[in-house]
Amino acid sequence: MKKSMVYTKTGDKGSSGLIGGTRVSKTDIRLEAYGTVDEFNAQLGVLCTYLTDEHDKEIVLNIQDKLFTIGAHLATDQEKVTLSKSSIITHEHIEGIEKEIDRVDSQLPPLKAFVIPGGCRAAAVCHVCRTVCRRVERKVVALSETYPVALEVMAYINRISDYLFVLSRKLNIQSAHDEIFWNNSCK
Repeated sequence: MKKSMVYTKTGDKGSSGLIGGTRVSKTDIRLEAYGTVDEFNAQLGVLCTYLTDEHDKEIVLNIQDKLFTIGAHLATDQEKVTLSKSSIITHEHIEGIEKEIDRVDSQLPPLKAFVIPGGCRAAAVCHVCRTVCRRVERKVVALSETYPVALEVMAYINRISDYLFVLSRKLNIQSAHDEIFWNNSCK
């Protein structure tokens, strides 16, 4: 197998190619959306370095895998080519993460106040990932106002942030760090 070139020089003038061959500016909303997905994926990679539970690592790695699926979905010019099977998020993917959210949440005490991001390092990094995920969600929703984006993609991204929230709570509890709650003195 021939080694591929890391650099192509095709983007040197500020454009990039979509799946389907269309060239667009590197400031295009589609590149902004899937570039933010890539950034989020990298943040999840950092989170994995703090996880000690193998099941948690497996779930996060599965999410990272699905983020490549989402990136391919967002990078496809659907006016030129149809989405490949590897670019589709399904209801089963959404249900899988919902089951994991329910499993983790069932182990947690009920919430009585808003949680302030922080605690142990792993939980703090998890909160950073959650907020980057919310930015991904905003970028994808903005993209969907102009280009086709499957509703399952938006739902899956929304569930990821929910998962990261319950995971952050679990990580703090496991490490014997107290959760930090908002002191709502405006009551």
